[in-house]
Amino acid sequence: MDEGDQPPLAGIRVLELGNFIAAPFATRIFADFGAEVVKIERPGTGDELRGWRRSRGRTSMMFRTIARNKRSVTVDLSTGEGRDIALGLVRHCDVVVENFRPGTLERLKLGSDELTAANADVVLVRISGYGQTGPYRDRAGFGGVAEAFGGLRHVTGHPDREPVRPAAPVGDALAGLYGAIGALMLLLAKARGRPHEGPRVADVALYESVFMAMESLVPDYDAYDVIRRRTAGNLPGVVPSGIYPTSGGGSVIIAGNSSGVFGRLMTAVGRPDLGTDPTLADGSARDAREPELNGAISAWTARHTAAEAVDLLSRAGVPAGPIYDAADIAADEHYRARDMLRPLKVTVDGEPEEIRFPGVVPRVPGAPGDVRWAGPELGAHTDQVLGDLLGYSAGRLGELRARKVI
Repeated sequence: MDEGDQPPLAGIRVLELGNFIAAPFATRIFADFGAEVVKIERPGTGDELRGWRRSRGRTSMMFRTIARNKRSVTVDLSTGEGRDIALGLVRHCDVVVENFRPGTLERLKLGSDELTAANADVVLVRISGYGQTGPYRDRAGFGGVAEAFGGLRHVTGHPDREPVRPAAPVGDALAGLYGAIGALMLLLAKARGRPHEGPRVADVALYESVFMAMESLVPDYDAYDVIRRRTAGNLPGVVPSGIYPTSGGGSVIIAGNSSGVFGRLMTAVGRPDLGTDPTLADGSARDAREPELNGAISAWTARHTAAEAVDLLSRAGVPAGPIYDAADIAADEHYRARDMLRPLKVTVDGEPEEIRFPGVVPRVPGAPGDVRWAGPELGAHTDQVLGDLLGYSAGRLGELRARKVI
């Protein structure tokens, strides 16, 4: 392959000490774009995601998705020999990503000081519930708790009901993105010769990753004494925008909140009088008349199917879309055209089946990322990685396996 055709992160090696979602999400980004990602898993059990949301087979599609393009190596980090293996691998890596509770790696004698002693140039990403410092650092933290602590849960759902959880691991995904960004920033600074005192560490807290997505939550409180409440999925002050009913029991989402789009939307739904009304020229004024505007839009959408409404509004230059489920996504031509459904052969119940996995984001023309294989079987690359990088012989590997170190 010509050097110019290689994916952007080819030649970078990442050691993943993570479990569950946040750290593996970060390393998947590296793996998608050509980095060699070595995933350390516990012998015998592996990452707990292997058993999550699995109705058949031994390994969940969730794990297959998040661990794709990675090499699975089994190592018991609680043993002295396992620790030596990890430090040996660190010497050959550019980045280490972990998401244990703060202090766990230190107890295993694999903290930032030990990792940096093994490789002074290594970049370390540490993802945890509350960060490596602060009064709550020792608390256990999962994505759902972080979504509540970071302010997201309080504003999600209907105002007359209890808060609800987004049906996707938002907190973990956001932390994974920040982890990947942190690693790339530190790698870039190192490549440019920027001096750095002490270990190169990116400290990512799950709750802070969520909090950063909450835009002006606290500034609105300080400036206007406003505490945002649940608004059934609509953003306060973003009017008109939301989900509207269509004929046949369907629905459509419409975002007509910018001033230019608002005029086009109201014309498309047969209310140009509202679109040209000077008293509705800004967002605050539209917010005050939200029930009236939503009523006018709903009266129009109710006369059309979701597909008709999306087509008519799109032609009018109004952002609108259907509410898709998995089957809708799998059948959509745009997903296919953008290569966002990648078929791979995966063994589920003893036989290989073709399973479609999400594509690669972002698109990088000329040096694209790729989905080369799904999340591997537990320990599938142990012998290869330890043999190639650490020079372990077959005899040595057999010895370690017999003692359940690998």
